[in-house]
Amino acid sequence: MEPLFSPALHRQRHQFVIDFVKRNKPRKVVDLGCAECTLLGKLRWFQREIDLLVGVDIDGTKVKKKMHALAPMATDYLQPSYEQLCIELYQGSVTQRDARLRGFDLVTSIELIEHLTLDDVECFSEVVFGYMNPVDVIISTPNSEFNPFLPGLSGFRHSDHKFEWTRAEFKTWAQTVCLKFGYEVEFTGVGAAPPGQQESVGFCSQIGVFHRLEGNMLRCDNAEDVFAYTLLYSINYPSLRDNNLLRRVLVCEVLCWTENLKSRWAMKTTCDEALCGIEGGKEECLSERCMEVEEEQTVCGAEMREPMGPCEKDLSKDQENDYSKLQRCESVPLEVLWSHCPKVSALCGSLDNLRRILTDDPDVNLSQDGNAVLLQYDEQDLGEKEEQDDLQDSGYAEARQHCLTAEQEEDWGANV
Repeated sequence: MEPLFSPALHRQRHQFVIDFVKRNKPRKVVDLGCAECTLLGKLRWFQREIDLLVGVDIDGTKVKKKMHALAPMATDYLQPSYEQLCIELYQGSVTQRDARLRGFDLVTSIELIEHLTLDDVECFSEVVFGYMNPVDVIISTPNSEFNPFLPGLSGFRHSDHKFEWTRAEFKTWAQTVCLKFGYEVEFTGVGAAPPGQQESVGFCSQIGVFHRLEGNMLRCDNAEDVFAYTLLYSINYPSLRDNNLLRRVLVCEVLCWTENLKSRWAMKTTCDEALCGIEGGKEECLSERCMEVEEEQTVCGAEMREPMGPCEKDLSKDQENDYSKLQRCESVPLEVLWSHCPKVSALCGSLDNLRRILTDDPDVNLSQDGNAVLLQYDEQDLGEKEEQDDLQDSGYAEARQHCLTAEQEEDWGANV
């Protein structure tokens, strides 16, 4: 049967639901008869639309077989979303009430209803439309009028089917449900008939899309809430709405950017010193260059003033006279991080929040006034800086310039 259609019929049914979710953006979705959670696995990628994704099936063994495939991936923890997603899987019958499934935005029942007896169909209608009372319901079921086109088929399409409705029978049931529970329905389907026979036969899988009428809100029953289903699996995807996770991500961003700034500042300072040594007038040049650095140095491509500098004002009186300690510490103003690093500002919301979060974090060293992040040079940084200073003091820059000039003259002579 399946090779008759491209894409396969079950994929077309799932795609119909996915397209509906894209258009209508329901926040809470439950799939009745979820089996091995194939549809749920596709819907979980719509975290911007869905907050709660639930699956229910009477066969717990089928659910357990693939339920762990719904767990977050490593990348979900490395790059958590601003949205939140919770997935819950239950074992239970769709003919039983469970208060945890009330008030959903969308209920899907894909090729399920034909597995119920007609008496159970009545209970199913009461539970889904009367008790759960969702905003929208999507129900698909085989169209028996299409069966003659399925090669080798005799009887029902599946041995567990209790019935297979014609289009008229499905329409009669759907309209009865609408009148009783306050819904309206539109009919469609997937799996087109052969050319020229669509009108007379219809779709292979017929679909009813039910919309709750305005004013038909969820009714509050006086009866005690019932929890008939067994919870098999529950997982919360990492989200920046979790304060602990938000704090960790923000601190990582701050430490990453401050270290990046430190490296850029050190490299630029070294290059400026080397350039000044070559050109002569080192002290005068450094003084002029420092003024330019304050005006020109950038972070994230944006201009900023005083991006980094020795943390002299943050040292104690005993340390002010200790030149070696002074050289080990640099500072990055929080205002720079807030103004020029979009992810940092987006995560914390305000400069005060940024300061408060970093103050309480043991991995971040703030200045005494709480307005800058302090960074310590490690031994490798100090070794490289001392080596560069030694080279400058020894006249290496001037010698290197002379050497390059001599080589260039030799090359020019060879090319003349």
